[in-house]
Parts: sequence; C-alpha cells; structure tokens
Amino acid sequence: MLEYENQMFLDILNEDGLIIAAKGLNLHVVILNLIKVHCDPGNLVIILGSTTQEEAYFMSELQDQGVTPLPKVITAENSTNARESIYLEGGVLMVSARILVVDLLKQRVPVSNITGFLVLRAHSILESCQEAFALRLYRQGNKTGFVKAFSSSPDSFTVGFAQVERIMKTLFVKNLYLWPRFHATVSSSLEKKKTHVTELHLHLTTAMNTIQTSILDLVHFCISEVKRINPTLETDVITVENALSKTFHKLLQKQLDPIWHQLSSKTKQLVADLKTLRSLLVCLTQSDSVQLQTRLNSLRSTEYARRSSGWLMLDSAETLFLTAKKRLYNEKQELEPEVSPKWEAFSEVIAEIHREEKHSAETVLVLVEKQETCVQLKQYLMKGANKMLNDLCSKLIPPCKENNEDQQTEIIENVEDNTDSEVFTLTQVPDDDGNNTKFAECSQLDCATEPVVILEPFKKNGDNLNLPRLLKILKPKYIIMYDVDVTAIRQIEVFQSAYSEVQIEVYFLIYGGSVEEQAYLTTLRREKESFDFLIKQKSTMVIEADQDGKSELCRELSRDIGKPATSDIAVNTRKGGIQANETNPKVIVDMREFRSELPTLLHRRGIDIEPITLQIGDYILTPEMCVERKSISDLIGSLQSGRLYQQALAMTRHYAKPILLIEFDQNKPFGLQGHYYLSKDISSNDITAKLQLLTLHFPKLRLVWSPSPYATAQLFHELKEGKEEPNASAAAAVGVEGSELEDEQHIEKYNIAIHDFVSKLPGVNTKNLKVLL
Repeated sequence: MLEYENQMFLDILNEDGLIIAAKGLNLHVVILNLIKVHCDPGNLVIILGSTTQEEAYFMSELQDQGVTPLPKVITAENSTNARESIYLEGGVLMVSARILVVDLLKQRVPVSNITGFLVLRAHSILESCQEAFALRLYRQGNKTGFVKAFSSSPDSFTVGFAQVERIMKTLFVKNLYLWPRFHATVSSSLEKKKTHVTELHLHLTTAMNTIQTSILDLVHFCISEVKRINPTLETDVITVENALSKTFHKLLQKQLDPIWHQLSSKTKQLVADLKTLRSLLVCLTQSDSVQLQTRLNSLRSTEYARRSSGWLMLDSAETLFLTAKKRLYNEKQELEPEVSPKWEAFSEVIAEIHREEKHSAETVLVLVEKQETCVQLKQYLMKGANKMLNDLCSKLIPPCKENNEDQQTEIIENVEDNTDSEVFTLTQVPDDDGNNTKFAECSQLDCATEPVVILEPFKKNGDNLNLPRLLKILKPKYIIMYDVDVTAIRQIEVFQSAYSEVQIEVYFLIYGGSVEEQAYLTTLRREKESFDFLIKQKSTMVIEADQDGKSELCRELSRDIGKPATSDIAVNTRKGGIQANETNPKVIVDMREFRSELPTLLHRRGIDIEPITLQIGDYILTPEMCVERKSISDLIGSLQSGRLYQQALAMTRHYAKPILLIEFDQNKPFGLQGHYYLSKDISSNDITAKLQLLTLHFPKLRLVWSPSPYATAQLFHELKEGKEEPNASAAAAVGVEGSELEDEQHIEKYNIAIHDFVSKLPGVNTKNLKVLL
C-alpha cells in the first residue's frame, strides 16, 4: 500500500466515518484491506452497494493472497434457511439491500452479533433508500458495531441543501475524511516515482476547426433560446462550457424534471438538440470523417427539420454540412476522405516504439474511451487509413438511401458483436517487401517477437476496476492515451508508484485548443471546486454528539413521526392511572414491494412492517382493506395488458374495501397532462377513459391519488387509525387455491363464474346482484 492508502486505511479502521476520495485514487485497495482484516468467522461484516464486478475483484484478489475464509455473496437464489445459516456462520457477506432488509425484518439476521457495515457508493444513499433502511434497522438493534462508508464522487455531495450532513446522518457517522488529488500526502506519495509523460498537442485540421466553431455557435444559439423563452428559469448551469461535459444532461434533467410539464415543446426540443450537438462534437474528435458525415446525413431529413428547434436553418449549420462534405471529396469531387490527425500521430508513436524496442515483445497499451474506437483503430492498423475510409464510404454512403440505413445498421451490429469479444491484441508482421509495416492479430503474447499493441477501453462493460487489473497483469512499458480520462490518468500514476520496478512511458494525445481539451480542464476544475466546497463545509459543519446512533437520544432513530403532537395532552383521566398498552400499528407488505421506498417510510412513521408473499394486493392495512400500488409507468402497462382488471377483480372479490393507489414520483409533476410520462402510441385521454371503465365495472374499488411516497405513508397512517390489525397468515392464504379461508369465507351459495357473468349484464349492479342470484 502507498503512504496515502495506508493513512486512509488507518483513519477509517480506528474511527467510523465517510471517506470521499478523488476519482482514480484506488479506494478499492483500502476496502480490500478492510475486508481482509475482518475475514474471520468470529466477525459478521456486511458490505452494501457493491457491484458484480467489484465482488468478483475482491474475491479473486483475496484468493490470490490466500485469505480464508473468503467473503460470501448472498443472492435471491439462496433459500431462506440457507441465508439464515450463512448469517450464523459469520465472516464477510456481500448482500443486496433489498434481501437484507427483508431478512432484518424477519429477524433472520442476528443483529446484535453484527460487527459492522461497509457501505460503498455512499453518495447514492438517501433517506428513503433500502441501504438507509437496513442501516436504521441495524442501529436500532446494535449500538456497538461500526459503519464505514466510501465514495469517489465528490460532485454528488455539492448538489442540494446540506447534502453532506444529510448523508452522514443517514449513515450514522460523525467523521468526514476528504482525500483530493492535491492532498499533501497524496501528492508526496505519487511524486516519488513518476511516469515519463510525452504530451502531443495535436492541431485540428482547417476543416475540423471550422466544424467545431460551427457546432459551438449552434450550441450557443440553443442555450440563448432556452434562456430567452424561459426568463424565470434558473440557468446558471446552462452554459456553453458545461454543455461540453459528459454530466451536463444529468444536471439539466435534474433541474428541469419537476417543471417539465410546464415547459413549451420548443424548450424540450432545444434540450434534445443540445444533446445531439454534443454527440456531433464527440464524433468530430473521436471518430473519422466518414462516420461524422453519416451522422449529419441522418439529420438532413425533412422530418428532423420540422421537429428541430430551428438550428438547421442557421448559417452555421450550412457551414457545418458543407465543410463536413469537403472532408470527403477533393477539389475534383473525387472521393478522398480526410485522415484524422490523431491517427497519424498514433502511427508515429507506434513507429517510434518499434524502433526503440525492435525484436522485443514489449507491451503497448492503447487506452480509448469507447469500444467502438478499439474497432476503428484495429481496422486502421490492419488496413491502413485510405483503404479503411474507402471501405467505410462504400458501406455507409452509397447512393441508395434505404441501402444506407441497412448498411449502417449492419455496421452498428458488427461493432456490437465486437464489443463483447476478447481484448484487441495486434503485432507487426513483415509485408511483401520484408518491412514490418503491417499489423495482424496476435492471440498469444508469449509467441510475439515484436512490440504487442493492446487496444482497451477505460471502463470495459462499465467496470471501473478494469484498468487497475489490466495494468497489474500486463505491466506495460508503454501506454498511449488516445482519449482523455481523469480517472485513468490517476490510476496509471498510482500503478507507477506502487510498482516502481516498471518505468512507464506515457504518450498523451490531445487536440490543443479543442473541445476535448476544454472538457478535460472543466472536469478538473469542477472536481477541485467540489473539494474546496467540501473542505469549507467541513470546517463549519455541526455534528450532533449522538449522531452515530449508539445512544438512545439519536433523533434519526426515532419512529414517532406519524404520532400527533397532542398525544400526551389528550389522555383519558378516567382510567384510574392505568397505562394502556401502546402497540405500533402493523402493515403487511408483499415481498416484491421492497423495490420501492414506501416500506422504508412506513417503518419510519412508527408502523411495523411484516414482509410476506401476497397473492392479492401489495399492502394489507386491515383485515378488510387491501391496497394495490401502481406507479405511473406500471399503471399504463397494467391497463394495456389487462392485468389491472384481473387484480381489481381479485381484490373486490376477497376484500370489503379494495383500494387502487396511483403514486407519482415526488420529483415529477403531479398530473397526467401531456405526453411526459406516456409513450408515443398512447395519450393521457386513453388512460383516463380506461380508469373510468374500471371504476364503472368495480363500484367497490376506491382510487387514491398520491403525489409522492411520503404522502402515501401519511395516508396509510391515517387510514389505519382505530382499525383492527391484519393477520399475516390469513392475508397470505387469500387467493390460494384450496385454502380453508377461500372455502369458508369467499365461496358463497352461488358459483363464482356465474356471479361474474351476471355482474357484467346490462342493468346489473351491486344492489340488485344478490337478488338476481
């Protein structure tokens, strides 16, 4: 471990807390060593928030180090009894929050014996998440165990009011550890052994520069239009500089979602056009002239021109289309596609490495952003620039438009097929003249006699640990950064410092004065600003003494939100001073409902949750009150498939007060107007008409509209006041064929099939149905 990794490990080992580290600082090494320390049957440590790739990485690393017993992964495939025995065996367990919450509520987990929790991706934990629910249940029954949380996304803690304090309260931790790249310990650790970096600032061609300027003008136009049409909208985030970053549309979506239904169709189209223009900028720097022209051709259609916000009519758009076409044809209108400057620089670097390492099988690792770039570079090395571009032209830009679409689909499918294939590995082979200028695939690295070129994306299949693992296996002497990525650069720095016996030569290819360079600098600036904000907030943060939940005074563990404030005053004094036994109200919840946040909020309001598998309904509030919860997307799907009719039929048959709860997202508008929630082939009028038919057919069915899960929790609490508590075994038996409950209570003198048939006849309603039967 490096010095700063050791310091992070000691800090979090001695004191519970939240570590926020800069991207690429190998936070997983600290987590791995914490797991290693607690890999003992005498401990019971639970890891929350881990991905499948991270679980596989931890298992393989610990296995290589000879650690026993290895951590266990609990999935839905494990039976109830198997999970219970795994908990009792102890050790380190990786489990999803949904499974853990159900097991905690069912008391299958020995809560008092839990040593502690390791929470990954702490920035995504919120008050209503299942991870937060699991931690609340753990802290209510265990006051001695630890909670250690980790995050490598400092930007996420700067969004929203007091985001860091809220997350720390949810995690029940009192210490905050910040580890930016400019931390003194990190800088000193990484400067002891540096990589040799050769920066190649490439110049855009005249045509590329003109295209870039035109697209930036169009982006500026779209942003100006958004601000002009919506003068009251907060537009601090909407700038040309931010529009170049990858996270721009996530920030924009978060800001516009609550008011999306109030925006005009032109504003919505402007937001879509901003996304399109950014994709063109990325295509300009990362792809070739043929691919860019193909994408622009798809935009030059009558349909898109009518739909777009008007940028196609501007002079900049005309310049964009004309210049992109000039990159394909020379002055004589002959096909002569322009070669990307990065390809030429890439070839020069490969040739230089080949001259230095002739007849030695040194590894050259080429890092790119997308898997498609791997395919592109492989074809370039094997075919050469001119042949590759001419082949692409013949496939993507033929005279027939229909053929164009078919060929484009074929190319995309081929790229997708290659995406899941093995690592792209090439080596130089002699050509007809005996010179090593051609490249061919190389399946076995040991057999190579020339430098081996390996093409690899930064995050293969979204795996953040792909590059550190690859560096450790290959130990490359040369690395070519074909695309720019802050995380990858730091991972290489950390690897060089950790394995000082390998001196790495890094070639850094970037277009100087381009949007690629600007986006990279913007990412660095935003991360630095995020850490500056967190450092300032940490200095003024107020931490409660009992925030860790180890005392009974912790406010986060209170479950009296649903009780009225006057409950102590309104006491009946005619009971001779005898205290009534107060019990928490109980709600029976279907197992499948733990994917939503409502059970968490109900538990927080002081309602006990009993998870079982229900055949009918999602929530049983009382013996006669059953609730079927539907989100908007689920409601639309159920109405179209007819599943909702069957569910309503079953509820009205078995319960006296069936309720259909239609729950909206708290961050979305509370209404069915417009097309925001709905697919293109259905309108809000269709939904309303079907709901009207449903209420006409089932007069007993009550429709309840809720703007958010918080409002639903309050509604459930009010509906249960003074009512009888439900019975779990009786609720589980409802709807099960052959059960005693079915035979005794719900099959009356008449046949159910005849009952359903007569109820559908004209003029038959609930008042005269029994008389007719």
